[in-house]
Amino acid sequence: MTLSLGLAPAAAGGFSLERYFAGRTVAVGSFSAINGVKREFTVDLRGKWNGKTLTLVEDFVYDNGERDRKTWRFEKIGKNRYRGTREDVIGETLVTISGDTARFNYLVDLDARGKGNRVRFYDTMKLQSDGTVLNKALVTKFGFPVALTRVEFQRR
Repeated sequence: MTLSLGLAPAAAGGFSLERYFAGRTVAVGSFSAINGVKREFTVDLRGKWNGKTLTLVEDFVYDNGERDRKTWRFEKIGKNRYRGTREDVIGETLVTISGDTARFNYLVDLDARGKGNRVRFYDTMKLQSDGTVLNKALVTKFGFPVALTRVEFQRR
């Protein structure tokens, strides 16, 4: 399935979270850890922009049937800059966009029971010429690489 934003990055004025993620978006992705664990998933996203904050609800379905919901809140704090929070993120993240690329990193506790399995994601999201957004993230623990994620978003 190939869906397109319909605008080249330059025509769209560069990449912005609110322009791309307001409305419906779908994604497919994978998480691959160095211990051999691999999870594939799909995501249905619904974004609402109120002029200052993008609220992005992500409904995940994993290849084993497990479901999860996460909600990002990205507050625009300047040109090409956002402050982001999510229920499993410890603290907040600062998103910076340069041209068609957004970069941010954040600390997450992967253990829903709060047992302290904390890892840091280093995300790079890039708007592609076909209108998709490719997000690649390096995941580290104690500063050492432990996993990679890859997610491809498409406007619905």
